[in-house]
Amino acid sequence: MVDAGKIRNASILVVDDDEQNLLLIEQMLKTAGYVCVDATSDPHAVSDLHRAKRYSLIILDLQMPEMDGFDVMEGLRPIEAGSYLPVLALTGQPSHKLRALESGAKDFISKPFDPPEFLTRVNNLLEVRLLHEESREHARMLEALALHDPLTGMANRRLLLDRLAMAIAQAKRGKGCMAIMYLDLDGFKSINDMHGHAAGDALLKAVSRRLSGAVREEDTVARLGGDEFVVTLPHIHSTGDAMGMAQKILGAVSKPYDLDAKSLAVTISIGIGIYPQSGKDVDALMKAADAALYEAKRAGKNIYRIAPDT
Repeated sequence: MVDAGKIRNASILVVDDDEQNLLLIEQMLKTAGYVCVDATSDPHAVSDLHRAKRYSLIILDLQMPEMDGFDVMEGLRPIEAGSYLPVLALTGQPSHKLRALESGAKDFISKPFDPPEFLTRVNNLLEVRLLHEESREHARMLEALALHDPLTGMANRRLLLDRLAMAIAQAKRGKGCMAIMYLDLDGFKSINDMHGHAAGDALLKAVSRRLSGAVREEDTVARLGGDEFVVTLPHIHSTGDAMGMAQKILGAVSKPYDLDAKSLAVTISIGIGIYPQSGKDVDALMKAADAALYEAKRAGKNIYRIAPDT
């Protein structure tokens, strides 16, 4: 069920070329407690109004000169995702009822109408519309959760692999190069052991924000789990571009963190794989960057290493 207050605050547009009908319906709705009611006698304006305000319900007269309600619904169709038309059709012609439903209207009411019946249909349609919107929003949230790390909000492995495959395809098509950086925090386990997992989680979030701030808009920062991150660098011109980004990240991450009145310091090691020198597909490039990360850890940490050419 949708909260009654939410229904009363839903936006409604009334469309009728008869000014008396327009005023009557508008006044009826406001008297019933609806607070966001617009009205127009110009059917040509409906699409632009709906595009700007996204009404939860459009009460539409079907019989209007020049442009009838069926033409209005046809104009609304491209605006609505999935062609869901939030239309309550008003008609004095019995033959128009079935056609209205076939054209996308969600319900109809005959003129002259009974006010209690009219308000009941308005309430029911608004409830259905709001439930539909909540369902779509819930689906978007689930999709976002499926593609992002729940702790940091960064891309997860699934989204990373999609972005990496796309970056490789673009580099191959343009006969250019791209890079992937495998990152691992140095000594993160000791921070968890000394300060607790809550502090460790707060640190991971702070590191994620710094990584996002250090890279370009077209780059992707992903968390694979634990203290492992991956950064994709599409559209680079040379290995030097990747090296410069690695230096920037090393500097950004190594600055002290103030978390819950505690000052924590952490560094990061980076392994870099370059397409096509280090690998020509997703798996090869990931393995090359991971091996380079291992070499960076062996060499003393807080540094980067580049995978050798294959």
